[in-house]
Amino acid sequence: MTATRLLVFAAGLIGAAGIALAAMATHAYARTNLSVAATMLSLHAPAIIAVAAARKAGIIHDLGGRAAAWGLVSGVVLFSGDIAMRTFNGVPLFPMAAPAGGTLLIAAWGFVAIAGLIGGGERA
Repeated sequence: MTATRLLVFAAGLIGAAGIALAAMATHAYARTNLSVAATMLSLHAPAIIAVAAARKAGIIHDLGGRAAAWGLVSGVVLFSGDIAMRTFNGVPLFPMAAPAGGTLLIAAWGFVAIAGLIGGGERA
């Protein structure tokens, strides 16, 4: 399986989890932070696909794009996973998981910016 297909697969799972958590946040877990986790998942799923496609199309730098896409996957899973664990079980995923995930997301978006600035060799 190629890196691009694996990223799209991960994005699909992330998007599905976002919709599922949004439904739970609306009904069974209203007035919790679960809606924040759902929003982050739903926002980043298409972004991961876009970064993977841009890398594959040569619009952004290949290595930078890969780092950015996997950083987005890892960051959103840590951030949203921690919020979900706290909501469902009352305990964190691990200490400082949400802040670590958020920091990773910020860094990954920085990588997206840099990868776009460097470019991937497409004809302008």
